[in-house]
Amino acid sequence: MLGEGNRSMATETKGDGAAAGGQWLATHALNPRARLRLFCFPYAGGSALIYRKWQDAFPASSGVEVLPVQLPGRGKRRNEPAFARYEPLVEALADALSPHFDRPFAFFGHSMGALLAFELARLSQQRGLPAPQRLFASGSPAPHKRSDKPPTYDLPDAEFIEELRRLKGTPTQVLEHPELMQLMMPLLRADFALTQTYVYREGRRLNCPFTVYGGREDEEVRGERISAWCELTSGGCSLKEFEGGHFFIHTAEEQLLQALKLELLRPLMPR
Repeated sequence: MLGEGNRSMATETKGDGAAAGGQWLATHALNPRARLRLFCFPYAGGSALIYRKWQDAFPASSGVEVLPVQLPGRGKRRNEPAFARYEPLVEALADALSPHFDRPFAFFGHSMGALLAFELARLSQQRGLPAPQRLFASGSPAPHKRSDKPPTYDLPDAEFIEELRRLKGTPTQVLEHPELMQLMMPLLRADFALTQTYVYREGRRLNCPFTVYGGREDEEVRGERISAWCELTSGGCSLKEFEGGHFFIHTAEEQLLQALKLELLRPLMPR
């Protein structure tokens, strides 16, 4: 299973997206001059806030617009119930985000977010919608190579908290704060249920290229389980590792952003 946790639940996101993608996009307004949009999907328990620095890393002048996706149950949507099954969530994402596929775009997702990005790309292909220019799958086993370990989302509270502690994705000060954990538990259980009840279904390979990122010390996501992403696309696939465990998205954030810039900005440069 994925080492998921919460690093941003208690903090509001930047903007409410009212003028952009409604409640689904954590941005004040879409950039009308953007040449490529990067939709970013969070890991389990995470919010759009985890991509706040990324918006600064890609200023308007870069041509790339970073659009963090805000899922129900977090940030300014914390009073909405989180989805516990991926099918209805992916349908809702397609309905909400597809109007913004009117120019080149890419998907980035870490862990649970990678699964959502993949399934959204598949559903878009089935609906005849524009395809992403590239899909970045980070910190996640390939959808058809997921763990068969027993689920943990329905464990009693004490055991569930111990599982969170083992995965090292939730800060100790949060785990030891009973009131905060009581608030966060429904979201965390829903996100864990979403990933742990996911069933991969055979289908046509995607035709967009994949870039797959992993952490060298991530014991849960390595080897064939991550390289097998390349079996799901006919558009080419590359793999890159970063120092760190499952949350290298934070511990190696600068290196990850540099790799993203190479991938995203090179095609936008004048020829």
